[in-house]
Amino acid sequence: MIKIKRIYDPVEKDDGIRILVDRLWPRGVRKDKVDVWLKDIAPSDELRTWFNHDPNKWEEFKKKYFEELSKNPKLDILLQLIKKGENVTLLYASKSPYNNAVALKEFLDKIFKAS
Repeated sequence: MIKIKRIYDPVEKDDGIRILVDRLWPRGVRKDKVDVWLKDIAPSDELRTWFNHDPNKWEEFKKKYFEELSKNPKLDILLQLIKKGENVTLLYASKSPYNNAVALKEFLDKIFKAS
């Protein structure tokens, strides 16, 4: 099962493998709150800066981010972690509901639904 969670929320037993999917390390977070940091799975700096969590750009952001993900060799690392069958929690720092972890989960759900 894939879920998403804000990194500042409490750790829960059913989180499983906790994967930080932001390019930048969140302020004030200890490393023991994260099992894996896949910063290279995050949107490019250019895309992240352009989007800036603007809800009006959400659909275009997802389209561009999905294109980046489909060409990203680091995606295989994430897919292998998910295929192990354990719970996986994608962690993000943003306060906005329009963030890369939400988009990434949508992308992954499509992959696993298709397989």
